[in-house]
Amino acid sequence: MSPNLWAGVGLVRSGAGTALVGDPETVAERLRAYAALGVDTFICSGYPHLEECYRVAELLFPALGLDATQQSGPVGEVVGNYTPPSSRTSSSSTTSTTPSM
Repeated sequence: MSPNLWAGVGLVRSGAGTALVGDPETVAERLRAYAALGVDTFICSGYPHLEECYRVAELLFPALGLDATQQSGPVGEVVGNYTPPSSRTSSSSTTSTTPSM
């Protein structure tokens, strides 16, 4: 389907999925190509999870010109686990059960 794209992820786990495969420079090149097409979010994961996190941070991030030690803000599970929901303010004393969108 595309260079360095492996669609066999579904053979090793349930659900659909594809993976970019190759050395860090090759994967970085493919990610930049997708970004040039307008893709702005990537899920960089692998198996086993912890080891792959280190591999991505140590090998792929530098190939993309990213510094894994510099974060611009909370990301990933930090957002889900530690960012409290914003409080709602109301001009009346009644409580609404309709969520704000």
